Amino acid sequence: MQSTSKIYVAGHLGMVGSAIVRHLREAGFSNLVLRTRAQLDLTDQHAVDTFFARESPEYVFLAAAKVGGIHANSTYPAEFVRDNLAIQTNVIHSAWKHGAKKLLFLGSSCIYPRDCPQPIKEEYLLTGPLEPTNEWYAIAKIAGIKMCQAYRRQYGFDAICAMPTNLYGPGDNYHPENSHVVPALIRRFHEAKQRDDSEVAIWGTGTPLREFLHVDDMAGAAAFLMHRYSGEDIINVGSGEEISIMKLATLIANTIGFNGRIATDPSRPDGTARKLLDSSRIFTLGWRPLIKLSDGLRTTRAEFIRAHSGGG
Repeated sequence: MQSTSKIYVAGHLGMVGSAIVRHLREAGFSNLVLRTRAQLDLTDQHAVDTFFARESPEYVFLAAAKVGGIHANSTYPAEFVRDNLAIQTNVIHSAWKHGAKKLLFLGSSCIYPRDCPQPIKEEYLLTGPLEPTNEWYAIAKIAGIKMCQAYRRQYGFDAICAMPTNLYGPGDNYHPENSHVVPALIRRFHEAKQRDDSEVAIWGTGTPLREFLHVDDMAGAAAFLMHRYSGEDIINVGSGEEISIMKLATLIANTIGFNGRIATDPSRPDGTARKLLDSSRIFTLGWRPLIKLSDGLRTTRAEFIRAHSGGG
């Protein structure tokens, strides 16, 4: 990519897409093509094809997706399959059809089997059953990966796939039920502190291990891969560090200043027991994350307060 390259960021108002836009602008890329959902419905095949025919972007970051946590995946399985299949099919096909030089498809670490060896290598894809709590989203993402690989094999389209670990940061979804673990805990502890609660209960046992990456680091990795990588193999993008949900909750509680008890709720699902990506492939290429979890949680909490509370 050159500073004058025409770049389309699909999903630019989402957490990942907005971070990619911030990164590109800070790096001097000014020719960005952006459309809101109201301006361009990515599930509408004709609308997407018309957009690509008119704009002809050279590079495409496909960050648009319907996303959510365990509750959302369980409640809206049809939407997670239908919407994500439609979005990625329309964008990938139209990008190739109208001459895009390169496309980066953002997947998810949930594509890997529930019980695969740890840390998770890229070659573990499709070697076992998926985690049931997010299989609908995972199936759609796997189809997107395979579509990129198929278009590379048959048409020579330079489509690459990055698999981020659990992301957090500015622009996250803080819905009390449909959010991921970091924003859900930030909101829960913040509200508990405001009410002066003596206890906060977290979902599950608190024992699962998770890896987290700040979304600004993910944006840097996406741009890095667009510059430095071209191949069929998927690329994991993680921090290389893991933390238990209970330790994460404690860290967030300390960041917010909540001094009450942290209880567990074993009646709620834990999800996968452990999920750590092997990111040695992208590390070998020369990329490393820059933002420590403790620092990232502090800035994310501050962003939550600005956006949702209007004060501390």
